[in-house]
Amino acid sequence: MQVTLFNDNIVEGKPFMKWLGGKRQLIPEIEKRLPEHIKISKKIDSYFEPFIGGGALFFYLMSNYHIKKAYISDINKELILIYNAIKNDDKKVITYLKEMESEFLKLDNDKRKAYYLNVREEFNNQLKTYDFKNYSEETIKRAVKSMFMNKTGFNGLFRLNKKGEFNVPFGRYKNPKICDETNIHNVHKILKNVTIKNKPYDYSEKYIEKGSLVYLDPPYRPISKTSSFTSYSDNEFNDEHQIELAHYYERISNKGAYALLSNSDPHNNDPNDDFFDLLYSKYCIDRIPAKRSINSKGNKRGPVNELLIKNY
Repeated sequence: MQVTLFNDNIVEGKPFMKWLGGKRQLIPEIEKRLPEHIKISKKIDSYFEPFIGGGALFFYLMSNYHIKKAYISDINKELILIYNAIKNDDKKVITYLKEMESEFLKLDNDKRKAYYLNVREEFNNQLKTYDFKNYSEETIKRAVKSMFMNKTGFNGLFRLNKKGEFNVPFGRYKNPKICDETNIHNVHKILKNVTIKNKPYDYSEKYIEKGSLVYLDPPYRPISKTSSFTSYSDNEFNDEHQIELAHYYERISNKGAYALLSNSDPHNNDPNDDFFDLLYSKYCIDRIPAKRSINSKGNKRGPVNELLIKNY
């Protein structure tokens, strides 16, 4: 792993993507549950987040704690493409994104929709020939298209179908902030010495050691039969995968890592569904109220419980 030395010049950054299911609202509750020595010292020797997603907690910790080593990963190759583009070429990302922002904002709504759909079509057509293994100028351009669609698509979704195609419809925003130049620069500085991988979560296991802080935010188990319409990658995460993740959780716990995991609470829908209570019965399980926003009916977006599971 690459190493970030402790320093006093902490840069403040925040997620650069809209991300449904992001943990920004839960950060105060998560921070309360960090190991005491970390809360007191504001120092983390090694931090791992193998389901990075939008990275709300990662950016908060990187902006408020001294982190010596950091590792982030995700199975979503398009997402990791963006992280790497900002890490390597923030100025080019900004240049291309500002160009798209300027072209888009001067159009009326009908032409904005046509512009968005054209970008989406180009993006999906490129999928057939794009080389994800080799970083190039095309990597930056593809990453920028993802960022643009994320800021102008419906409800800030980042959704891929079974073929890996982006299938989010156009969103109607009066004046969307497409390019946050300052934040992209700051994110670049934060990512400069961070290890970034397009790998399954368990790839991180060989790097995790005693004293590492590991935060796991996997695809949530649906709280109802109709709540799993959103997919961030072309890979499903079913109950069998949740069980495999619990085995991984136990293995890194046995290594002496501090592990914190979040997931949905099955009790929201069925008080007798003890799936996670049984799966993580050896560990501390807290139920935390959170506002749910993934519902087509506004009157059903009230508080629900989420689980925070820790091994310390």
